[in-house]
Amino acid sequence: MNSLKIWTGTLFGAGLLPYGPGTWGSLASLPLIYLTALYFPVYGIYVLLAGTIALSLWAAPASEKLYGEDPPQFVMDEAAGQTLTFLIVNFHYSFSQDIVILAAGFILFRIFDILKPLGINKLQKLKGKYGVLLDDLLAGFYALIILEILHRILPSLF
Repeated sequence: MNSLKIWTGTLFGAGLLPYGPGTWGSLASLPLIYLTALYFPVYGIYVLLAGTIALSLWAAPASEKLYGEDPPQFVMDEAAGQTLTFLIVNFHYSFSQDIVILAAGFILFRIFDILKPLGINKLQKLKGKYGVLLDDLLAGFYALIILEILHRILPSLF
């Protein structure tokens, strides 16, 4: 069971890639986010968000036991935060248009996740599985807000 938790927590190995496992985890989650939004447009992202949160909370303790506190290899929390970024986005069903939205959301989430402004750093200091997850959810929430503001200010870009 622990190996399944580790495999899930690393997002099926994405967190084991060198040089920025959080970035790899966020990037690896984008195809699932996009396909979910396209095939299940009404509730799909909400279900995906709930699933990534549940999987993160389920798998985090095993990863912390193996790798240490808030390990970089554990990227299911990045998948949850990245999913939250797109919670209310309306995709166009045209990949050439949607790639701009995906790229902007990815970049915004990574900026907030890496820099940890506006209380994100405080959440990261929490111990255990909630500390692992909550900072990424707040980063995703901030990215969602900025993405929506950009969409309203620059609708032709999005």
